[in-house]
Amino acid sequence: MELTWISIAASLAMGSGAAFLFIYAVKRDWMKNIEDAKYQVFWSDRQDNERMNPSQEKADGSQSKAK
Repeated sequence: MELTWISIAASLAMGSGAAFLFIYAVKRDWMKNIEDAKYQVFWSDRQDNERMNPSQEKADGSQSKAK
């Protein structure tokens, strides 16, 4: 029964800490423009994909995408 109360206390402490961190982040404007992070992840993923599948040069010198 002791471990149950310790588990409940620990979960309440972690939940309170997460709520406090969220409120602190909102007040500090850490979440002001979250769209930038989305586009940074999106474009870095596309660049990584292009590095893995580079374009191949045809015999006439033109470029074509490898599929």
